[in-house]
Amino acid sequence: MPDALQKLLGRLQELNEVGAALSRERDIDLLLERILDAAQMLTHADAGTLYRVTDDGSALRFALVRTHSLGLHQGGRSGQAVDFPDLPLYLPDGRANDSLVAVHAAVHDCTVSIADACGSADFDFAGSRAFDQRTGYRSCSFLTVPLRNHDHELVGVLQLINAIDPATGAVQAFSQEDCSIAESLASQAAIAVTNRLLITQHERLFESFVSLINLAIDEKSPYTGGHCQRVPALTMMLAEAADATTEGPLAAFTMTERDRYELKMAGLLHDCGKITTPVHVVDKATKLQTLYDRIGLVDTRFEVLKRDAEIDMLRRQLALRPQADAAAEEQLQRGLQCQLQELDGERAFLRHCNLGSEAMLPHEQQRVRDIGTGRGWRDPQGRQANFLTPDEIENLSIRSGTLTLAERSIVNHHIVATIRMLESLPWPKHLRNVPEYAGGHHERMDGKGYPRGLVREQLSWQARMLGLADIFEALTAADRPYKRPMTLPQALTIMRKMRDNGHIDPDLFDVFVRERVYLRYARQFLEPEQVDLDAVHAPAP
Repeated sequence: MPDALQKLLGRLQELNEVGAALSRERDIDLLLERILDAAQMLTHADAGTLYRVTDDGSALRFALVRTHSLGLHQGGRSGQAVDFPDLPLYLPDGRANDSLVAVHAAVHDCTVSIADACGSADFDFAGSRAFDQRTGYRSCSFLTVPLRNHDHELVGVLQLINAIDPATGAVQAFSQEDCSIAESLASQAAIAVTNRLLITQHERLFESFVSLINLAIDEKSPYTGGHCQRVPALTMMLAEAADATTEGPLAAFTMTERDRYELKMAGLLHDCGKITTPVHVVDKATKLQTLYDRIGLVDTRFEVLKRDAEIDMLRRQLALRPQADAAAEEQLQRGLQCQLQELDGERAFLRHCNLGSEAMLPHEQQRVRDIGTGRGWRDPQGRQANFLTPDEIENLSIRSGTLTLAERSIVNHHIVATIRMLESLPWPKHLRNVPEYAGGHHERMDGKGYPRGLVREQLSWQARMLGLADIFEALTAADRPYKRPMTLPQALTIMRKMRDNGHIDPDLFDVFVRERVYLRYARQFLEPEQVDLDAVHAPAP
């Protein structure tokens, strides 16, 4: 086989390998760099520039600039910004900006090869000459190729400068083979860039929908709105700490970028079912709260009872007339005061019960029932009724918290709704675990969680991470209407008990404490008064 043909076949093989590599690249900046690298390698170009079309489609923007002999690398992941202005595609009068070779190639969809720019009068190379004068470089041969995708949309322009003879190192013109190779590469590159941008746009659209759901939950409940943002953040902190662990049960746990993205999405969607939960249940700050706090109605009834007691006393006083009996009247006054004090005491007791800040003892629950059924009052219709309705007795007798069993069931149903919502979506392969991760964050290691009663071995590490993060965020959150936020020592003490009683994963909790994940989270999300220095330096249990 002739050397020329062998050489051509070798370059085609390199082009195929480059095309395959481009189709696999996910990072747009790295993709652009690989395109320029490949173009310079295949054509032996010393310098190259990759332009991208601006968002409004009016100009070419320098994305990458590279000159091997000068060690120049601007744009992309270099950390050095490209200091060249955009190139307008059209002049103010609407004509194409044909004086610039990159623009001419883009507008007219043609490849332009120039053997020696110094002797060319067809295009304006003032910018190149200024660069040469500043750096001592000599821009001679140019090969400019537009990048258009399968829909013939302009994606960018590839410009190669100074083809180098591999044998002599001298600058030469780009050959016809170079033009063919560059055009083929440009076609593959344009499709790869378009596909990557489309995937990125779809991901952004998906993330926007996720943010929209969380925004709806935030707007629905100002008390738990931050929860949907803080839990994913803490989950990712814990996941990164687990990924960095090199010993113990989590030594083999690793995450790729796709794994991280999948877990992040699961974290953002872990409570999406709350969009179905009634606001008055989610935000129930007191035991008698529905759309409003019904303790005001109870207060009104006490005022009615006090008024009735006073009226009854005055009537008895009048019955003593016309004869005056000071002792009897004084006795009536003392009786009234005793009644009023008793009513005020019961009123204060019920108001305290309504807060739900402390667990109720059995005798306190019985006292609520005694007040509710033992006292009577005349309702607005003039009928004699029990002082408290059965619903009010049930609510005020809640042993712990502010939710009845029925309301707690409604709140717990949000995870069922979450699972149904997520499992109904056609997840792509790299996100197929989102429903399992998000749907398992209320399960317990001992199988006593909900909704499915799964045990530790049936749960992924990621679901266990979300469960731990969900609990810690709830304990330390400062925006709940029904409780005060815990300090780090308080939260960690409770978390240790949860570890010991089979609620949370012990190995993950060890990483959480040993790697001070809680401290990283506290510095970002907790109030200063919650971060106790004793907890910061507390040894792992």
